[in-house]
Amino acid sequence: MKIGVMGVGNVLLRDEGFGVKLLYLLKAKYDFPENVVLIDGGTAGIFLSPEIDYLDKLLIIDVVKAKGEPGEIKIYEKEDFFIDKLPLKLSPHQLGLQEVLLLNEIKGTCPEDVKLIGIIPKSIETGTGLTPELEAKLPEVEGRVLEILKEWGVEPKLKEKPEDPNIWWEEKVKEA
Repeated sequence: MKIGVMGVGNVLLRDEGFGVKLLYLLKAKYDFPENVVLIDGGTAGIFLSPEIDYLDKLLIIDVVKAKGEPGEIKIYEKEDFFIDKLPLKLSPHQLGLQEVLLLNEIKGTCPEDVKLIGIIPKSIETGTGLTPELEAKLPEVEGRVLEILKEWGVEPKLKEKPEDPNIWWEEKVKEA
């Protein structure tokens, strides 16, 4: 079974970069089995279609515009993408995700199981680095990712020596 974990978002719009940052942290901290692919979806939108071709399961991490407080976590299933249950979009890449899944469904290459872990942002203004509210939620969302992967039969192993996550967009600000 081929599984994808995709972090999506624009790292130049504060909390919009949450999904991508979490993906980098996961890559640095865990060893994943060969059947798991980690995908930096960034803001690629429709161009992600080939990335998810032939995946059996796909877990997406992104911010969502939904009722609730900043940092509140929402879980969405595949059917939510198709029956318009997802909240109003924050940015163009989210529309692209729905289009990607629909395109892959038409092509017959859409994963059978899709989950979106969405988190409500505090700020999507221009800037790098997460707000303190979302930065504090990284460990909780990491735990949710690991729970879902375990449900799917995958248990990543903690690296003996975690790597530098190379959060390059934040490093440039620190150096300036």
